[in-house]
Amino acid sequence: MTRIPGEAEVLAEFETAGAIRTGHFILTSGLHSPTYLQCALVMQDPARGERLCAALAAKVQATLPDARFELVVAPAVGGILVGYETARHLRLPAIFAERVEGTFALRRGFAIRPGTRVLVVEDVISTALSSRECIACVQAAGGEVVAEACLVDRSSGKSNPGVPLVALLSYEVPAYQPDALPSELAALPAEKPGSRDLVSS
Repeated sequence: MTRIPGEAEVLAEFETAGAIRTGHFILTSGLHSPTYLQCALVMQDPARGERLCAALAAKVQATLPDARFELVVAPAVGGILVGYETARHLRLPAIFAERVEGTFALRRGFAIRPGTRVLVVEDVISTALSSRECIACVQAAGGEVVAEACLVDRSSGKSNPGVPLVALLSYEVPAYQPDALPSELAALPAEKPGSRDLVSS
């Protein structure tokens, strides 16, 4: 059985990967933050990605022992690798939803059989809006979303995807409205490191 690491160990994996960046970042929610968690830097090391996703799969099973899943669905782009690798450890098929004109949709021949019990898997959640949008896509396709899992919940439990959430790491960082930036943050040039422009994630 895979050992579930403590949050300090998970955080160390992100730090070693250089995935906790500091500066001035515009998040996909439109909020501004001095800290950005770049999961792509974690997942570029296959061994590290495998360790973390195996641990996430184990935590899902330990947290929701009676849940039965038949499919993993991940939102593109950030969730694709995490969803696939987590599904591999859960021995489930994996597909992903992607945005078409701003709305999540299933493409590439992906389909969900009505009544399929789904685990949605993300890399990082902040406000959980994109999680809810992905869940709505799954439900519109006939799937039943049982739970969501993510590597990092950067709201530290404050976000609500509308289904049980299992996070490998809870890590709260400050985030500000564009018109309420601290002076030290406003003095830095802003960077948009996410995969899409100002749409909530």
